Amino acid sequence: MKRIFRPTLVAAAIACSLGVSSCKDYLEVNPTAVDTPETIFSNVSGATSAIIGAYDPLSGDAGYGNRLSSYYPFDSDEMQSSSGGDDAGSGRRGIARYTSVTTNAEVLNPWNQLYQGIERANLCIKYVPEMTQYNSGTDMVTVRRIHGEALTLRAQYYFELVRNWGDVPEPRTPSVTGQDFNLPRTDRDVIFDHLLDDLALAETLVPWRSEVASDERITKGAVKALRARIAMYRGGYSLRQNGQVSRPSNYKDFYAIARNECSDLMANRGQHTLNANYEETFRSINELRVEAAHEIIFQVGMGGASAASDSKLGYYNGPRITASPKYGQSSGAVTVLPTYFYAFDSLDTRRDVTIAPYTIGSTDNQALTTLISMYDGKFRRDWRLPLVPAVSVQSLNYNWPLIRFADVLLMFAEAQNDLAGPTVAYNGVTATQALMEVRVRGFKGNTKAAGTPPTDQAGFFNAIVNERFVEFGGEGIRKYDLIRWNLLGTKLAETKATLRAWIADQTASSPYAKIPLVMYYTVVNGQVKYSRSLYRPAPATKPAGTTNVNWRSSITEARIADIASGYTTNRQLLPIPASAITTNPNLVQNPGY
Repeated sequence: MKRIFRPTLVAAAIACSLGVSSCKDYLEVNPTAVDTPETIFSNVSGATSAIIGAYDPLSGDAGYGNRLSSYYPFDSDEMQSSSGGDDAGSGRRGIARYTSVTTNAEVLNPWNQLYQGIERANLCIKYVPEMTQYNSGTDMVTVRRIHGEALTLRAQYYFELVRNWGDVPEPRTPSVTGQDFNLPRTDRDVIFDHLLDDLALAETLVPWRSEVASDERITKGAVKALRARIAMYRGGYSLRQNGQVSRPSNYKDFYAIARNECSDLMANRGQHTLNANYEETFRSINELRVEAAHEIIFQVGMGGASAASDSKLGYYNGPRITASPKYGQSSGAVTVLPTYFYAFDSLDTRRDVTIAPYTIGSTDNQALTTLISMYDGKFRRDWRLPLVPAVSVQSLNYNWPLIRFADVLLMFAEAQNDLAGPTVAYNGVTATQALMEVRVRGFKGNTKAAGTPPTDQAGFFNAIVNERFVEFGGEGIRKYDLIRWNLLGTKLAETKATLRAWIADQTASSPYAKIPLVMYYTVVNGQVKYSRSLYRPAPATKPAGTTNVNWRSSITEARIADIASGYTTNRQLLPIPASAITTNPNLVQNPGY
Protein backbone atom coordinates (compact mmCIF):
# COMPACT_ATOMS: atom_id res chain seq x y z
CA MET A 1 0.00 0.00 0.00
CA LYS A 2 1.23 3.52 -0.70
CA ARG A 3 2.20 5.96 1.98
CA ILE A 4 -0.50 8.16 3.51
CA PHE A 5 -0.06 11.86 2.80
CA ARG A 6 -1.88 14.74 4.47
CA PRO A 7 -1.89 17.93 2.35
CA THR A 8 -2.58 21.17 4.23
CA LEU A 9 -4.64 24.00 2.72
CA VAL A 10 -5.56 27.29 4.36
CA ALA A 11 -8.48 29.18 2.83
CA ALA A 12 -8.91 32.50 4.67
CA ALA A 13 -12.19 34.38 4.96
CA ILE A 14 -14.43 31.30 4.60
CA ALA A 15 -16.46 29.82 7.42
CA CYS A 16 -15.15 26.25 6.98
CA SER A 17 -11.47 26.18 6.07
CA LEU A 18 -10.16 23.52 3.74
CA GLY A 19 -7.97 22.82 6.76
CA VAL A 20 -6.12 19.56 7.25
CA SER A 21 -7.19 16.75 4.97
CA SER A 22 -5.86 13.31 4.33
CA CYS A 23 -5.34 11.04 1.38
CA LYS A 24 -5.99 7.35 1.86
CA ASP A 25 -4.20 4.22 0.73
CA TYR A 26 -3.57 5.00 -2.95
CA LEU A 27 -4.03 8.76 -3.01
CA GLU A 28 -0.82 10.76 -3.29
CA VAL A 29 -0.69 14.46 -4.08
CA ASN A 30 1.79 17.23 -3.47
CA PRO A 31 1.07 19.74 -0.68
CA THR A 32 0.01 23.28 -1.47
CA ALA A 33 0.23 26.00 1.19
CA VAL A 34 -1.74 29.09 0.12
CA ASP A 35 -4.12 31.65 1.53
CA THR A 36 -7.08 32.11 -0.81
CA PRO A 37 -9.36 29.87 -2.87
CA GLU A 38 -8.39 31.83 -5.99
CA THR A 39 -4.77 30.84 -5.49
CA ILE A 40 -5.61 27.24 -4.60
CA PHE A 41 -7.60 26.81 -7.80
CA SER A 42 -5.11 28.58 -10.03
CA ASN A 43 -3.37 25.30 -10.87
CA VAL A 44 -4.12 21.60 -11.14
CA SER A 45 -2.00 20.71 -8.11
CA GLY A 46 -3.97 23.01 -5.85
CA ALA A 47 -7.31 21.83 -7.21
CA THR A 48 -6.26 18.21 -6.72
CA SER A 49 -5.31 18.91 -3.11
CA ALA A 50 -8.68 20.59 -2.63
CA ILE A 51 -10.67 17.62 -3.90
CA ILE A 52 -8.68 15.21 -1.75
CA GLY A 53 -9.58 17.47 1.16
CA ALA A 54 -13.23 17.12 0.18
CA TYR A 55 -12.96 13.33 0.43
CA ASP A 56 -11.54 13.47 3.94
CA PRO A 57 -14.74 13.97 6.00
CA LEU A 58 -15.99 10.62 4.74
CA SER A 59 -13.46 8.95 7.03
CA GLY A 60 -12.61 8.92 10.72
CA ASP A 61 -14.62 8.27 13.86
CA ALA A 62 -17.38 10.76 13.04
CA GLY A 63 -17.60 9.50 9.46
CA TYR A 64 -17.79 6.02 7.97
CA GLY A 65 -14.83 4.96 10.09
CA ASN A 66 -17.23 4.32 12.96
CA ARG A 67 -20.35 6.40 13.67
CA LEU A 68 -21.96 6.38 10.21
CA SER A 69 -21.03 2.73 9.62
CA SER A 70 -21.38 1.15 13.07
CA TYR A 71 -23.69 3.36 15.18
CA TYR A 72 -26.31 4.78 12.85
CA PRO A 73 -27.47 1.67 10.91
CA PHE A 74 -28.67 -0.20 14.04
CA ASP A 75 -30.81 -1.55 15.64
CA SER A 76 -32.65 -3.35 12.87
CA ASP A 77 -33.98 -6.86 12.29
CA GLU A 78 -30.49 -8.06 11.34
CA MET A 79 -28.14 -6.74 14.02
CA GLN A 80 -27.97 -4.74 17.22
CA SER A 81 -25.33 -2.25 18.31
CA SER A 82 -23.98 -2.30 21.87
CA SER A 83 -26.56 -4.56 23.48
CA GLY A 84 -27.14 -4.09 27.19
CA GLY A 85 -29.70 -1.38 27.75
CA ASP A 86 -29.79 2.32 26.99
CA ASP A 87 -27.47 5.17 27.95
CA ALA A 88 -30.21 7.74 28.61
CA GLY A 89 -30.11 8.60 24.92
CA SER A 90 -26.78 10.35 25.29
CA GLY A 91 -24.45 8.02 23.37
CA ARG A 92 -24.27 5.16 20.90
CA ARG A 93 -26.92 3.08 22.67
CA GLY A 94 -29.34 5.98 22.51
CA ILE A 95 -28.96 5.99 18.73
CA ALA A 96 -29.38 2.21 18.46
CA ARG A 97 -32.33 2.08 20.84
CA TYR A 98 -34.09 5.02 19.11
CA THR A 99 -33.95 7.11 22.30
CA SER A 100 -31.33 9.69 21.34
CA VAL A 101 -31.52 13.14 22.94
CA THR A 102 -30.82 16.40 21.12
CA THR A 103 -27.59 16.95 23.08
CA ASN A 104 -26.08 13.59 22.06
CA ALA A 105 -22.49 14.23 20.92
CA GLU A 106 -22.72 11.17 18.64
CA VAL A 107 -25.46 13.00 16.75
CA LEU A 108 -23.73 16.38 16.67
CA ASN A 109 -20.27 15.29 15.51
CA PRO A 110 -21.34 13.41 12.34
CA TRP A 111 -23.80 16.24 11.55
CA ASN A 112 -20.92 18.74 11.70
CA GLN A 113 -18.54 16.53 9.75
CA LEU A 114 -21.02 15.94 6.93
CA TYR A 115 -21.52 19.68 6.57
CA GLN A 116 -17.75 20.13 6.61
CA GLY A 117 -17.61 17.77 3.64
CA ILE A 118 -20.31 19.77 1.87
CA GLU A 119 -18.40 23.01 2.43
CA ARG A 120 -15.24 21.54 0.96
CA ALA A 121 -17.14 20.13 -2.02
CA ASN A 122 -18.91 23.47 -2.54
CA LEU A 123 -15.54 25.22 -2.80
CA CYS A 124 -14.48 22.87 -5.59
CA ILE A 125 -17.87 23.13 -7.32
CA LYS A 126 -17.63 26.92 -7.38
CA TYR A 127 -13.99 27.46 -8.27
CA VAL A 128 -13.00 24.52 -10.48
CA PRO A 129 -15.30 25.50 -13.41
CA GLU A 130 -13.74 29.00 -13.25
CA MET A 131 -10.24 27.62 -13.88
CA THR A 132 -8.76 28.42 -17.28
CA GLN A 133 -7.90 24.72 -17.64
CA TYR A 134 -11.58 23.75 -17.40
CA ASN A 135 -12.40 24.48 -21.03
CA SER A 136 -9.18 23.79 -22.92
CA GLY A 137 -5.66 22.47 -22.71
CA THR A 138 -3.96 19.24 -21.71
CA ASP A 139 -5.34 19.40 -18.17
CA MET A 140 -9.00 19.84 -19.14
CA VAL A 141 -10.00 16.21 -18.55
CA THR A 142 -8.23 16.17 -15.17
CA VAL A 143 -9.87 19.40 -14.02
CA ARG A 144 -13.32 18.39 -15.16
CA ARG A 145 -12.93 15.12 -13.31
CA ILE A 146 -12.33 17.10 -10.10
CA HIS A 147 -15.60 18.97 -10.70
CA GLY A 148 -17.47 15.68 -11.15
CA GLU A 149 -15.91 14.23 -8.01
CA ALA A 150 -16.96 17.26 -6.00
CA LEU A 151 -20.56 17.00 -7.22
CA THR A 152 -20.61 13.32 -6.27
CA LEU A 153 -19.07 13.85 -2.85
CA ARG A 154 -21.59 16.56 -2.07
CA ALA A 155 -24.37 14.20 -3.14
CA GLN A 156 -23.07 11.49 -0.79
CA TYR A 157 -22.84 13.91 2.14
CA TYR A 158 -26.37 15.19 1.56
CA PHE A 159 -27.70 11.69 1.06
CA GLU A 160 -26.38 10.67 4.46
CA LEU A 161 -27.82 13.78 6.09
CA VAL A 162 -31.26 13.26 4.55
CA ARG A 163 -31.61 9.58 5.37
CA ASN A 164 -30.73 10.24 9.02
CA TRP A 165 -32.31 13.66 9.64
CA GLY A 166 -34.86 14.17 6.85
CA ASP A 167 -35.24 17.77 5.70
CA VAL A 168 -31.98 19.65 6.34
CA PRO A 169 -30.43 23.01 5.41
CA GLU A 170 -28.97 22.86 1.91
CA PRO A 171 -26.09 25.28 1.30
CA ARG A 172 -25.01 24.88 -2.31
CA THR A 173 -22.32 27.56 -2.40
CA PRO A 174 -19.24 28.00 -0.20
CA SER A 175 -19.52 30.14 2.90
CA VAL A 176 -18.42 33.76 2.74
CA THR A 177 -17.99 36.36 5.45
CA GLY A 178 -21.14 38.34 6.17
CA GLN A 179 -23.68 35.95 4.67
CA ASP A 180 -26.79 34.81 6.55
CA PHE A 181 -25.97 31.34 7.88
CA ASN A 182 -29.45 30.79 9.36
CA LEU A 183 -30.77 28.62 6.57
CA PRO A 184 -34.14 26.91 7.01
CA ARG A 185 -34.61 23.22 6.32
CA THR A 186 -35.02 22.31 2.65
CA ASP A 187 -37.56 19.64 1.75
CA ARG A 188 -35.75 16.34 1.17
CA ASP A 189 -37.47 15.85 -2.20
CA VAL A 190 -36.01 19.13 -3.40
CA ILE A 191 -32.56 18.14 -2.15
CA PHE A 192 -32.77 14.76 -3.85
CA ASP A 193 -33.91 16.37 -7.11
CA HIS A 194 -30.88 18.66 -6.99
CA LEU A 195 -28.60 15.70 -6.36
CA LEU A 196 -30.04 13.69 -9.24
CA ASP A 197 -29.37 16.64 -11.57
CA ASP A 198 -25.87 17.12 -10.15
CA LEU A 199 -25.01 13.46 -10.64
CA ALA A 200 -26.32 13.48 -14.20
CA LEU A 201 -23.75 16.22 -14.88
CA ALA A 202 -21.03 14.41 -12.91
CA GLU A 203 -21.47 11.33 -15.11
CA THR A 204 -20.25 13.37 -18.08
CA LEU A 205 -17.18 14.62 -16.21
CA VAL A 206 -15.59 11.59 -14.55
CA PRO A 207 -13.88 8.65 -16.29
CA TRP A 208 -14.64 4.97 -16.11
CA ARG A 209 -12.53 2.98 -13.65
CA SER A 210 -10.37 1.40 -16.38
CA GLU A 211 -9.37 4.79 -17.77
CA VAL A 212 -7.46 5.97 -14.68
CA ALA A 213 -5.08 4.69 -12.02
CA SER A 214 -6.51 2.31 -9.41
CA ASP A 215 -7.40 4.12 -6.18
CA GLU A 216 -10.46 5.05 -4.11
CA ARG A 217 -11.31 8.17 -6.10
CA ILE A 218 -14.73 8.39 -7.70
CA THR A 219 -15.22 7.09 -11.24
CA LYS A 220 -18.25 6.87 -13.50
CA GLY A 221 -19.52 3.64 -11.98
CA ALA A 222 -19.70 5.24 -8.53
CA VAL A 223 -21.63 8.22 -9.89
CA LYS A 224 -24.15 6.04 -11.67
CA ALA A 225 -24.60 3.70 -8.72
CA LEU A 226 -25.09 6.59 -6.29
CA ARG A 227 -27.58 8.23 -8.66
CA ALA A 228 -29.53 4.97 -8.80
CA ARG A 229 -29.52 4.67 -5.00
CA ILE A 230 -30.69 8.25 -4.48
CA ALA A 231 -33.45 7.73 -7.06
CA MET A 232 -34.67 4.67 -5.15
CA TYR A 233 -34.79 6.70 -1.93
CA ARG A 234 -36.47 9.61 -3.73
CA GLY A 235 -39.19 7.17 -4.73
CA GLY A 236 -39.42 5.53 -1.32
CA TYR A 237 -41.26 6.20 1.93
CA SER A 238 -39.97 8.62 4.55
CA LEU A 239 -41.07 10.31 7.75
CA ARG A 240 -42.23 13.84 6.98
CA GLN A 241 -42.23 16.97 9.10
CA ASN A 242 -45.95 16.50 9.78
CA GLY A 243 -45.18 13.19 11.50
CA GLN A 244 -46.64 11.09 8.67
CA VAL A 245 -44.84 8.48 6.59
CA SER A 246 -45.49 8.83 2.86
CA ARG A 247 -43.98 8.42 -0.58
CA PRO A 248 -44.38 10.62 -3.68
CA SER A 249 -47.23 9.82 -6.05
CA ASN A 250 -44.81 9.85 -9.00
CA TYR A 251 -42.34 7.46 -7.38
CA LYS A 252 -42.19 5.28 -10.49
CA ASP A 253 -40.45 8.13 -12.34
CA PHE A 254 -37.54 7.78 -9.94
CA TYR A 255 -37.54 4.01 -10.12
CA ALA A 256 -37.14 4.43 -13.89
CA ILE A 257 -34.05 6.60 -13.30
CA ALA A 258 -32.59 3.94 -11.02
CA ARG A 259 -33.36 1.18 -13.53
CA ASN A 260 -31.65 3.09 -16.35
CA GLU A 261 -28.50 3.79 -14.35
CA CYS A 262 -28.25 0.19 -13.19
CA SER A 263 -28.85 -1.08 -16.71
CA ASP A 264 -25.95 1.06 -17.96
CA LEU A 265 -23.67 -0.39 -15.31
CA MET A 266 -24.81 -3.92 -16.07
CA ALA A 267 -23.89 -3.32 -19.72
CA ASN A 268 -20.33 -2.39 -18.72
CA ARG A 269 -19.17 -5.53 -16.90
CA GLY A 270 -15.56 -4.78 -17.77
CA GLN A 271 -15.71 -1.98 -15.23
CA HIS A 272 -17.54 -3.65 -12.34
CA THR A 273 -19.18 -7.02 -11.83
CA LEU A 274 -19.73 -9.66 -9.14
CA ASN A 275 -16.79 -11.51 -7.70
CA ALA A 276 -17.24 -15.22 -8.34
CA ASN A 277 -16.83 -15.88 -4.61
CA TYR A 278 -18.88 -13.84 -2.12
CA GLU A 279 -16.12 -14.03 0.49
CA GLU A 280 -13.54 -12.47 -1.85
CA THR A 281 -15.13 -9.03 -1.60
CA PHE A 282 -14.68 -8.89 2.16
CA ARG A 283 -11.41 -10.77 2.35
CA SER A 284 -9.98 -8.07 0.10
CA ILE A 285 -10.99 -5.36 2.59
CA ASN A 286 -9.42 -7.26 5.47
CA GLU A 287 -6.29 -7.98 3.44
CA LEU A 288 -5.93 -4.34 2.33
CA ARG A 289 -5.98 -5.10 -1.39
CA VAL A 290 -8.10 -4.50 -4.47
CA GLU A 291 -10.68 -7.23 -5.05
CA ALA A 292 -10.62 -9.11 -8.32
CA ALA A 293 -13.80 -7.98 -10.10
CA HIS A 294 -14.02 -4.43 -8.72
CA GLU A 295 -17.37 -5.31 -7.21
CA ILE A 296 -16.90 -2.46 -4.74
CA ILE A 297 -17.88 0.49 -6.91
CA PHE A 298 -17.67 3.27 -4.31
CA GLN A 299 -15.70 3.04 -1.08
CA VAL A 300 -14.28 5.25 1.65
CA GLY A 301 -10.50 5.08 1.88
CA MET A 302 -9.11 4.89 5.40
CA GLY A 303 -5.60 5.38 6.72
CA GLY A 304 -3.32 7.36 8.95
CA ALA A 305 -4.01 5.49 12.21
CA SER A 306 -5.93 8.40 13.71
CA ALA A 307 -9.50 9.01 14.86
CA ALA A 308 -9.74 11.75 12.23
CA SER A 309 -8.79 9.75 9.16
CA ASP A 310 -8.85 6.00 9.82
CA SER A 311 -11.55 3.48 10.73
CA LYS A 312 -12.34 1.33 13.73
CA LEU A 313 -13.87 -1.34 11.53
CA GLY A 314 -12.67 -4.70 12.79
CA TYR A 315 -11.95 -3.25 16.20
CA TYR A 316 -15.31 -1.81 17.25
CA ASN A 317 -17.20 -4.57 15.46
CA GLY A 318 -16.40 -8.09 14.26
CA PRO A 319 -15.83 -11.09 16.56
CA ARG A 320 -14.83 -10.22 20.11
CA ILE A 321 -11.11 -10.79 20.70
CA THR A 322 -9.64 -10.54 24.20
CA ALA A 323 -5.90 -10.03 24.61
CA SER A 324 -4.92 -12.47 21.88
CA PRO A 325 -1.13 -12.63 21.36
CA LYS A 326 -1.74 -13.33 17.68
CA TYR A 327 -4.70 -11.14 16.81
CA GLY A 328 -4.76 -8.34 19.37
CA GLN A 329 -8.10 -7.12 20.73
CA SER A 330 -11.53 -6.07 19.47
CA SER A 331 -14.78 -5.06 21.12
CA GLY A 332 -17.44 -7.08 19.31
CA ALA A 333 -19.95 -4.27 19.79
CA VAL A 334 -22.30 -5.29 16.97
CA THR A 335 -24.26 -8.50 17.63
CA VAL A 336 -26.36 -10.58 15.27
CA LEU A 337 -29.99 -11.37 16.06
CA PRO A 338 -30.74 -15.13 16.17
CA THR A 339 -33.53 -14.75 13.62
CA TYR A 340 -31.02 -13.31 11.17
CA PHE A 341 -28.73 -16.32 11.52
CA TYR A 342 -31.65 -18.56 10.60
CA ALA A 343 -32.75 -16.32 7.75
CA PHE A 344 -29.96 -17.97 5.73
CA ASP A 345 -30.49 -21.29 4.01
CA SER A 346 -28.11 -23.94 5.32
CA LEU A 347 -26.32 -23.98 1.94
CA ASP A 348 -26.02 -20.20 1.59
CA THR A 349 -22.31 -19.36 1.84
CA ARG A 350 -23.06 -15.77 2.78
CA ARG A 351 -24.02 -16.74 6.33
CA ASP A 352 -20.52 -17.68 7.45
CA VAL A 353 -19.03 -14.53 5.93
CA THR A 354 -21.65 -12.18 7.34
CA ILE A 355 -21.81 -13.77 10.80
CA ALA A 356 -18.94 -14.69 13.14
CA PRO A 357 -20.33 -16.92 15.94
CA TYR A 358 -17.10 -17.09 17.92
CA THR A 359 -14.80 -15.24 20.28
CA ILE A 360 -11.01 -15.46 20.52
CA GLY A 361 -9.10 -15.33 23.79
CA SER A 362 -5.55 -15.49 25.06
CA THR A 363 -4.94 -18.94 23.56
CA ASP A 364 -5.66 -17.58 20.05
CA ASN A 365 -8.33 -20.29 19.64
CA GLN A 366 -11.95 -19.69 18.71
CA ALA A 367 -14.79 -20.49 21.11
CA LEU A 368 -18.41 -20.75 20.00
CA THR A 369 -20.73 -17.99 21.23
CA THR A 370 -24.32 -18.43 22.31
CA LEU A 371 -27.01 -17.86 19.69
CA ILE A 372 -27.85 -14.45 21.17
CA SER A 373 -24.19 -13.30 21.22
CA MET A 374 -22.94 -13.77 17.65
CA TYR A 375 -21.04 -10.97 15.89
CA ASP A 376 -21.03 -9.40 12.46
CA GLY A 377 -18.30 -10.99 10.37
CA LYS A 378 -17.36 -8.96 7.30
CA PHE A 379 -14.76 -6.90 9.15
CA ARG A 380 -12.66 -9.24 11.30
CA ARG A 381 -9.38 -8.45 12.99
CA ASP A 382 -8.39 -12.11 12.74
CA TRP A 383 -8.72 -11.89 8.93
CA ARG A 384 -6.38 -8.93 8.59
CA LEU A 385 -3.19 -9.28 6.53
CA PRO A 386 -0.75 -8.52 7.93
CA LEU A 387 -2.01 -9.29 11.43
CA VAL A 388 -1.87 -6.59 14.11
CA PRO A 389 -1.27 -8.27 17.48
CA ALA A 390 -0.84 -5.04 19.48
CA VAL A 391 -3.90 -4.73 21.74
CA SER A 392 -3.53 -0.93 21.83
CA VAL A 393 -4.07 -0.57 18.06
CA GLN A 394 -7.68 0.31 17.19
CA SER A 395 -7.28 1.56 13.60
CA LEU A 396 -6.88 -1.26 11.08
CA ASN A 397 -7.07 0.76 7.79
CA TYR A 398 -10.24 -1.06 6.68
CA ASN A 399 -12.10 0.75 3.91
CA TRP A 400 -15.88 1.07 4.09
CA PRO A 401 -17.78 -0.17 1.00
CA LEU A 402 -20.54 2.31 0.14
CA ILE A 403 -21.95 0.57 -2.94
CA ARG A 404 -21.28 -2.86 -4.44
CA PHE A 405 -22.26 -4.24 -7.83
CA ALA A 406 -24.61 -6.64 -6.07
CA ASP A 407 -26.62 -3.59 -5.04
CA VAL A 408 -26.79 -2.47 -8.66
CA LEU A 409 -28.30 -5.81 -9.66
CA LEU A 410 -30.82 -5.81 -6.83
CA MET A 411 -31.81 -2.17 -7.35
CA PHE A 412 -32.42 -3.01 -11.01
CA ALA A 413 -34.49 -6.03 -10.00
CA GLU A 414 -36.56 -4.03 -7.54
CA ALA A 415 -37.19 -1.15 -9.92
CA GLN A 416 -37.94 -3.30 -12.94
CA ASN A 417 -40.33 -5.49 -10.96
CA ASP A 418 -42.28 -2.43 -9.82
CA LEU A 419 -42.32 -0.90 -13.30
CA ALA A 420 -43.03 -4.00 -15.41
CA GLY A 421 -42.99 -7.17 -13.32
CA PRO A 422 -40.29 -9.77 -12.67
CA THR A 423 -40.32 -11.56 -16.03
CA VAL A 424 -40.40 -8.62 -18.48
CA ALA A 425 -36.97 -7.78 -19.89
CA TYR A 426 -35.44 -4.31 -19.99
CA ASN A 427 -32.42 -4.01 -22.30
CA GLY A 428 -32.40 -7.80 -22.44
CA VAL A 429 -32.42 -8.46 -18.68
CA THR A 430 -35.37 -9.36 -16.44
CA ALA A 431 -35.73 -8.58 -12.76
CA THR A 432 -35.65 -12.32 -12.11
CA GLN A 433 -32.32 -12.72 -13.89
CA ALA A 434 -30.73 -9.86 -11.95
CA LEU A 435 -31.90 -11.19 -8.59
CA MET A 436 -30.85 -14.73 -9.37
CA GLU A 437 -27.36 -13.66 -10.40
CA VAL A 438 -26.85 -12.39 -6.86
CA ARG A 439 -28.57 -15.33 -5.21
CA VAL A 440 -26.85 -18.07 -7.19
CA ARG A 441 -23.46 -16.52 -6.37
CA GLY A 442 -24.38 -16.88 -2.69
CA PHE A 443 -24.96 -20.60 -3.26
CA LYS A 444 -21.67 -21.02 -5.16
CA GLY A 445 -23.46 -21.63 -8.44
CA ASN A 446 -25.87 -24.24 -7.08
CA THR A 447 -29.01 -23.16 -8.96
CA LYS A 448 -31.12 -25.95 -7.48
CA ALA A 449 -30.33 -24.86 -3.92
CA ALA A 450 -30.88 -21.21 -4.83
CA GLY A 451 -34.45 -21.99 -5.87
CA THR A 452 -36.75 -19.92 -8.07
CA PRO A 453 -38.31 -16.59 -7.08
CA PRO A 454 -42.06 -15.89 -7.41
CA THR A 455 -43.36 -14.67 -10.76
CA ASP A 456 -45.94 -12.21 -9.39
CA GLN A 457 -44.98 -8.65 -8.49
CA ALA A 458 -45.94 -8.82 -4.81
CA GLY A 459 -44.23 -12.15 -4.26
CA PHE A 460 -41.14 -11.00 -6.12
CA PHE A 461 -40.95 -7.83 -4.03
CA ASN A 462 -40.92 -9.99 -0.90
CA ALA A 463 -38.09 -12.01 -2.47
CA ILE A 464 -36.16 -8.76 -3.02
CA VAL A 465 -36.71 -7.77 0.61
CA ASN A 466 -35.27 -11.11 1.70
CA GLU A 467 -32.41 -11.15 -0.78
CA ARG A 468 -31.20 -7.72 0.27
CA PHE A 469 -31.49 -8.95 3.87
CA VAL A 470 -29.03 -11.81 3.41
CA GLU A 471 -26.77 -10.09 0.87
CA PHE A 472 -25.95 -6.85 2.71
CA GLY A 473 -25.81 -7.84 6.38
CA GLY A 474 -23.57 -5.55 8.42
CA GLU A 475 -23.06 -3.08 5.55
CA GLY A 476 -25.26 -0.32 6.94
CA ILE A 477 -28.09 -0.85 4.46
CA ARG A 478 -30.91 -2.86 6.07
CA LYS A 479 -32.40 -0.25 8.42
CA TYR A 480 -32.59 2.32 5.66
CA ASP A 481 -34.07 -0.20 3.21
CA LEU A 482 -36.82 -0.95 5.71
CA ILE A 483 -37.50 2.76 6.18
CA ARG A 484 -37.85 3.43 2.45
CA TRP A 485 -40.21 0.42 2.19
CA ASN A 486 -42.15 1.56 5.30
CA LEU A 487 -41.39 -1.79 6.91
CA LEU A 488 -39.06 -0.93 9.80
CA GLY A 489 -41.67 -1.12 12.56
CA THR A 490 -43.26 -4.20 11.03
CA LYS A 491 -39.98 -6.13 10.78
CA LEU A 492 -38.84 -5.17 14.29
CA ALA A 493 -42.17 -6.41 15.69
CA GLU A 494 -41.98 -9.63 13.65
CA THR A 495 -38.45 -10.32 14.90
CA LYS A 496 -39.40 -9.87 18.54
CA ALA A 497 -42.52 -12.00 18.13
CA THR A 498 -40.49 -14.79 16.53
CA LEU A 499 -37.87 -14.74 19.27
CA ARG A 500 -40.58 -14.85 21.95
CA ALA A 501 -42.12 -17.84 20.20
CA TRP A 502 -38.74 -19.56 20.19
CA ILE A 503 -38.38 -19.27 23.96
CA ALA A 504 -42.04 -19.94 24.78
CA ASP A 505 -42.04 -23.49 23.42
CA GLN A 506 -38.90 -25.51 24.03
CA THR A 507 -40.50 -28.95 23.93
CA ALA A 508 -39.39 -31.73 21.62
CA SER A 509 -42.60 -31.29 19.63
CA SER A 510 -42.13 -27.54 19.20
CA PRO A 511 -42.34 -26.23 15.62
CA TYR A 512 -38.98 -24.61 16.40
CA ALA A 513 -37.33 -27.83 17.60
CA LYS A 514 -35.12 -27.88 14.50
CA ILE A 515 -33.23 -24.99 16.11
CA PRO A 516 -31.24 -26.78 18.84
CA LEU A 517 -31.48 -25.60 22.42
CA VAL A 518 -27.80 -26.41 22.91
CA MET A 519 -24.93 -26.60 20.43
CA TYR A 520 -21.83 -28.79 20.68
CA TYR A 521 -18.47 -28.12 19.12
CA THR A 522 -14.79 -28.93 19.07
CA VAL A 523 -11.79 -26.78 18.16
CA VAL A 524 -9.70 -27.97 15.21
CA ASN A 525 -6.58 -26.00 14.26
CA GLY A 526 -7.84 -23.12 16.38
CA GLN A 527 -11.23 -22.91 14.69
CA VAL A 528 -14.72 -23.92 15.80
CA LYS A 529 -16.08 -27.09 14.23
CA TYR A 530 -19.74 -27.89 14.83
CA SER A 531 -20.31 -31.37 16.20
CA ARG A 532 -24.01 -31.37 15.44
CA SER A 533 -26.25 -29.87 12.76
CA LEU A 534 -27.40 -26.30 13.26
CA TYR A 535 -30.76 -27.36 11.87
CA ARG A 536 -31.64 -30.41 13.99
CA PRO A 537 -32.70 -30.82 17.62
CA ALA A 538 -29.96 -31.20 20.20
CA PRO A 539 -29.21 -34.80 21.27
CA ALA A 540 -30.33 -36.09 24.66
CA THR A 541 -26.73 -36.68 25.75
CA LYS A 542 -23.61 -34.65 25.14
CA PRO A 543 -21.38 -36.06 22.37
CA ALA A 544 -18.04 -37.24 23.71
CA GLY A 545 -15.16 -34.79 23.52
CA THR A 546 -17.30 -31.73 22.77
CA THR A 547 -17.94 -28.42 24.45
CA ASN A 548 -21.51 -27.18 24.73
CA VAL A 549 -23.02 -23.69 24.70
CA ASN A 550 -26.59 -22.54 25.05
CA TRP A 551 -28.11 -21.96 21.65
CA ARG A 552 -31.84 -21.32 21.41
CA SER A 553 -31.99 -21.54 25.21
CA SER A 554 -29.71 -18.47 25.44
CA ILE A 555 -32.49 -16.15 24.28
CA THR A 556 -34.16 -14.24 27.10
CA GLU A 557 -37.00 -11.77 27.35
CA ALA A 558 -34.58 -9.13 28.64
CA ARG A 559 -32.50 -9.38 25.46
CA ILE A 560 -35.56 -9.28 23.25
CA ALA A 561 -36.91 -6.20 25.02
CA ASP A 562 -33.54 -4.48 24.56
CA ILE A 563 -33.73 -4.57 20.74
CA ALA A 564 -34.76 -1.14 19.42
CA SER A 565 -36.40 -0.61 22.82
CA GLY A 566 -37.44 2.99 22.18
CA TYR A 567 -38.58 2.62 18.60
CA THR A 568 -41.65 4.48 17.38
CA THR A 569 -42.38 5.70 13.88
CA ASN A 570 -41.50 9.25 14.93
CA ARG A 571 -38.05 8.05 15.97
CA GLN A 572 -37.01 6.85 12.52
CA LEU A 573 -35.03 10.07 12.16
CA LEU A 574 -32.36 11.43 14.48
CA PRO A 575 -32.91 14.72 16.29
CA ILE A 576 -31.45 17.92 14.90
CA PRO A 577 -28.55 18.69 17.30
CA ALA A 578 -29.56 21.13 20.02
CA SER A 579 -26.59 23.38 19.33
CA ALA A 580 -27.58 23.67 15.65
CA ILE A 581 -31.06 24.85 16.63
CA THR A 582 -29.65 27.22 19.24
CA THR A 583 -27.43 28.94 16.68
CA ASN A 584 -29.98 28.84 13.85
CA PRO A 585 -33.47 30.00 14.86
CA ASN A 586 -34.83 28.99 11.45
CA LEU A 587 -34.36 25.27 12.19
CA VAL A 588 -37.35 23.25 13.36
CA GLN A 589 -36.86 20.02 15.34
CA ASN A 590 -37.85 16.61 13.97
CA PRO A 591 -41.11 15.00 15.13
CA GLY A 592 -40.81 13.06 18.37
CA TYR A 593 -38.08 15.18 19.97
